[in-house]
Amino acid sequence: MVKVYLGWNNCWAVKRWPLPEEWIEICRQMDVENVQFSFDLLDPKTSEPALSNMIRRIKDVSSEYGVKIHSTFTGLAAYSMNLLTHPDAGMRVDALDWYRRAIEVTSLMGVDVTGGHIAAQSYNDFRKLERRKFIESILVDYVKYLSFYAKSMDLKMLLWEPMPVLREPPATIEDAKRILEMVNGRGGTPVKLAIDLGHQCTINVSGKDADPYSWLRELGTLSPVIHMQQTDGKGDRHWPFTENYNRIGIIDPRKVIEAIEDSGASETYLMLEYIPPFEEDDDRVLENLKESLKYLKDFI
Repeated sequence: MVKVYLGWNNCWAVKRWPLPEEWIEICRQMDVENVQFSFDLLDPKTSEPALSNMIRRIKDVSSEYGVKIHSTFTGLAAYSMNLLTHPDAGMRVDALDWYRRAIEVTSLMGVDVTGGHIAAQSYNDFRKLERRKFIESILVDYVKYLSFYAKSMDLKMLLWEPMPVLREPPATIEDAKRILEMVNGRGGTPVKLAIDLGHQCTINVSGKDADPYSWLRELGTLSPVIHMQQTDGKGDRHWPFTENYNRIGIIDPRKVIEAIEDSGASETYLMLEYIPPFEEDDDRVLENLKESLKYLKDFI
């Protein structure tokens, strides 16, 4: 039987509870021990001494309250960028440096896993087959480099999140297998997946690639972290697991765990990734978090 740990990505805290003392206190109040830290709360390229001060506060308060930072992850800011497949070479190099800094900051935080959104090809690059392959070859080389750099910083894993856009690989099950094969097995830190159960809504993709449970059954052993969001399967909703959204949503935690077990995985982290609209009432955000946790805990 698969061993399941429940936690959350703290993206809900962005702009509302930016201080470690604030969002960690909410973790304590809601009895959440495992946190995936969103880099929207601390950009890896933050200048000194602000960077070191925030890292120290995160480490001190999380240790005091018994909260484990399981991993660090890209947020909405990074997802707005092309990163490692930007069409401009200079911008690609800058993105490589961003990820290098993310690895360093993760290590300084005492955390050994990082990852997230890796790359998005531009419209023009993706439509030209030769250019698409060229950009992909650069992407593979960059990720190999980052895996070796992560190993030198004592990280045990890099996480690559499949996205719901064909220009943002991998967006299909076979593409995920192909990409992992290309970037792994050469001595660096292992590169694995962080499957998001709301990302199987890619346009021009159907069949098993549009089914979140198929992703889990086929790739569960390669995805030690699963992002849990409620969704209708038609868009990347990041809804909470509340009564109203569960009524229209397609994500059933019981089926999620069954699919992971079918994959043969021995251990997994289910990370709630509720991204509230910035205009949502702050107290409602807290209520949605509390209700979502209660609902998910009933299945674990």
